Amino acid sequence: MLSLSDVHAYYGKSHILHGVSLEVGPGEVVGLLGRNGVGKSTTLKSVMGLAQPARGHVTFEGRNITGLAPHHLARLGIAWVPEDRRIFRLLTVLENLRTGLDRAGLDDRRRQKLLDKVYGAFPLLRERRHQAGGTLSGGEQQMLAIARAMMLEPKIILLDEPTEGLMPRMVSQIRDIIGVLHDEGVAILLVEQNVPLTLAVSARIYIMEKGVVRHHAPAADLRADATVIHQYLGV
Repeated sequence: MLSLSDVHAYYGKSHILHGVSLEVGPGEVVGLLGRNGVGKSTTLKSVMGLAQPARGHVTFEGRNITGLAPHHLARLGIAWVPEDRRIFRLLTVLENLRTGLDRAGLDDRRRQKLLDKVYGAFPLLRERRHQAGGTLSGGEQQMLAIARAMMLEPKIILLDEPTEGLMPRMVSQIRDIIGVLHDEGVAILLVEQNVPLTLAVSARIYIMEKGVVRHHAPAADLRADATVIHQYLGV
């Protein structure tokens, strides 16, 4: 479904990605691990058109999407949940969700069905639907960011550090929603510092170091033998 081939990316003169290649299959959850600053978020931004690859290609469902604008990619079925969530703080929860519903081809009945589906996954958002997004806790804002992405009915979601700074109870809820998305056939490329969570929810794992993918293996293999995890992540 999604493929990066020899992607190089820069911020100014700083060479961040040094030939990153990875793949995500339809409905697959793939984890991207690595220490801070190795290029994981830049990899997601390269997919989403927010960091222009200087070399290499990004393809989605066989189509070259390298450098396409984010709104075009969203229409193709790619959703992005950034590390800083980027909800609209002055809008209510419901208004935030509706930003993903104002698109061609949706009638009122379909919009309500999508809202009901998200409220079923996140009952707390239904309770908070008239509350300003900026007044939510960190965990609640993360739920809202994921729920807003779900409104687009994406084929794949790029999740960047969804559990960062969250309490254990909230981490468990994020794990559950990743499971729900997977059961519904949504593919996920997950960037995460929580190694146990990533190993638990992913089918395959890529490990990055200094802008390069150093290791790729089934998550089951890494769960059975943590040698590689210790080598690259020290955990």
